[in-house]
This record gives sequence, C-alpha cells and structure tokens, in this order.
Amino acid sequence: MWSIGELAEQAGATVKTVRFYSDHGLLPEASRSTGGHRRYAPAALDRLRLIRSLRTLDLPLPAVRRILGRAVDDPADPDAVDDGALEDAVAGHLRELGSQMAALRWREAALLLVKDCAPAERTDRLRLVGAITTPPDTTAIARFWRRWLPPRLPSRVAAAVLEHAVPDPPHDPTPDQVLAFARLHAFVTGDCAGDSLARCQPAAHRPDEGYQAALVYDGLVGAYALAAPHLLAQRPPQPGEALDSFVDAYARARATRDTPAFRRALHAQLAADPRVDHYWREVAVLRTSASGPPPPTPGAAHDWLTRSLAADSGLSAA
Repeated sequence: MWSIGELAEQAGATVKTVRFYSDHGLLPEASRSTGGHRRYAPAALDRLRLIRSLRTLDLPLPAVRRILGRAVDDPADPDAVDDGALEDAVAGHLRELGSQMAALRWREAALLLVKDCAPAERTDRLRLVGAITTPPDTTAIARFWRRWLPPRLPSRVAAAVLEHAVPDPPHDPTPDQVLAFARLHAFVTGDCAGDSLARCQPAAHRPDEGYQAALVYDGLVGAYALAAPHLLAQRPPQPGEALDSFVDAYARARATRDTPAFRRALHAQLAADPRVDHYWREVAVLRTSASGPPPPTPGAAHDWLTRSLAADSGLSAA
C-alpha cells in the first residue's frame, strides 16, 4: 500500500491533486492506516494517470466520473471505463471547442474589420458588429423571413424558402463577411422588420391581388433552380424554360393562363414591388468562398428572370 505522498510522487503529481480526486470520489483509497491516513493500492497509479489524461483534455469532473464508471466502483480494474460515456464526452467537448474556435475566428475578423477601415467608418462598424453575437446566430434572420412570408404557407414550402433565404455564417469569415452579416442583422431587426413590414412585401403576398401565395413560392423554387446555370454562366437575361417556369408560377397562382397580356401585367407588377437587393448582395458575400463562385441567391435569380420577362415582352427592365 502507498501513502498519499508516495502515490503523488509516483505519478509526478502533488498531494493536493491526489487528495482532490479522492475527495471527489474519483480515486477511492484501498484502506486507511491505524492513524486514519489514506492508503492506495498500486493500481491507483494507473487510475490517477487516466484521470489526469482526461483532465488534460479539459473534460469536466462530472464527465470524468461518468467515464470512469466501473473503475470508481471496482478498484481492482483501474482501466474499466464506460466507452459510451467517453465517446459522448469527447463529442460534446469537440462541439464546444468548435463553437469557441468559431467565436475566436469571428472576433478576429471583426477586429480586422475595425482596424483596417477609415477612421470615419469605425464608429458605424463598431455599432454594427457590436449588435451580433460571436459566433453569429441566424435566429433574427429566420424570424424576419417567417414574418415576411404570407400566413398559412405550407410548412414544406416555408422550409424551402428559409433554406435558400437564410445564409449559413462561414466558419472562418473574412472581415467583409463579418460586415455583411452585421448589415443583414441590422436590416432584419430594423424598420422593415417592425410595423412597416407589410410595406416590404410584394403584391403576391396581398390577398386583394388574387394570388395563392403557396403556389407562387412553390413554383419560384423550381424557376430559380432553372435560372441558376444561366447566372453561373453569366448569360444575359433571355426567354426559355426558366422564364416559362417563372411566369407559370404566377399564372397558376392566379388560376389564369400564360399569355402576352399576362406577361406585360406581371412585369408591371414585379417592377413596382419593393426590392431588397441589398439583402441578397450581403448574402452573396457570405456565400463567397475560395473554392469557387457561390450559388446564385434567390434575389439574383429573381432579378435575372424579371429582366428576362422584360426582354421577352419588349419592355424596359428598369
């Protein structure tokens, strides 16, 4: 049997460390001396090394207790660990570290954003980045879109819109991407997200215009997908399958036919709709990566299709 001092010496630890783990039930002593001093079996050395290894990974004491499991209850088996508890603890800690590292990367990019801008811009940029968390949270953006979308939209359609409209913050952002996200956050929490939200909505949202909004959005998802290759190839607006699908989404939503007259009326309506081009520009910045051009945003696809409609109808695209 070893005394607490002998065990500490064998492990290269302090007596205080050994006593701490013993007091927390992680390192039970084998017996007590007649004077009441703790005594440890040689197997305690392996257990102490295991505990210190787990703590070196910064795992909290409750997690270490769950991992040791049988080892705590069976002093004769110092290597008995709960593999499931170990896997859960490691996975959870990796997630926590990932979040911490993402936060540090966003803070670094935010500091560079403020450091490298003109002095006259610093106050405004500090205000913008100070309003977002690190790593950033897209809850406010998703809430904006849920309020902006027409009521009673089928959950499947609403989920498809949110998937395309709410950008995923990059894990390793550039200063420009931090600024883009901060601007998005400022927009969705500003005036357009308050009482004036209805003024930001297009005609297809308004019941008095006769549209079934669910049919509009269901059809637009497909039309935007057809327009994406044209945008990636930087082709000019033009008639074709993508435009036909775009017009058909609105025509079906009004239970009418796709005719030249309908196309002219639709163009006039879309030209008069409020636009949030700045929102989609910031989304495009967030989706930019070194691996290639980002996929076209719904806003870019909608603009290309609207211009295609104008060209097809012989109208101005302004």
